[in-house]
Amino acid sequence: LRLVAVLKAILDGEKAAVLQRDRHLPLSFHRRQEELKFSLGLQRLQHRVREIQALQERDGPAGEGLGQDGALLVQSLTAGTAPQELPTIILEAVKELEAAKQQVLKRIQIWKRQQQLAGNGAFFEENLAPLQKRCESLVEVYFQLHQQVMAASAELGPELLPRLLERFTEVLSSLVKR
Repeated sequence: LRLVAVLKAILDGEKAAVLQRDRHLPLSFHRRQEELKFSLGLQRLQHRVREIQALQERDGPAGEGLGQDGALLVQSLTAGTAPQELPTIILEAVKELEAAKQQVLKRIQIWKRQQQLAGNGAFFEENLAPLQKRCESLVEVYFQLHQQVMAASAELGPELLPRLLERFTEVLSSLVKR
């Protein structure tokens, strides 16, 4: 028991020394984690757009002339989502778009706060290039998804389409305003 107590004390001391030495590590770690989370969400959103496009090509009149490569793409994209229908996938994509928008707005708010603190003498080294890249990639996916929703307007019905268009308008206006 004494050996265990000595080892625990040694490990606690090492843990405290590492935390003391690397205090700045969590900030950069969280920033990197946030970047990875956003890029993963964006990739998931791009996959949803391709999935919607493949479903529309399969079900629409253009789906008859897909050819072998197009049929394989439709099969691979819809293999895991066979029981789902197009409106469900579109709603999931819009929800993911809104989550990605929230991440961008959060990052914009952090940048604004850092800029304010820089006015008081705090160190401010961040530039707008990564933030601009996030906004541009999100808006690009936004327009792709909007285009797919408009192409599927007949399948979405008269009650779902206006709600989706309202959500799209809210996403774009909040990005532009902030």
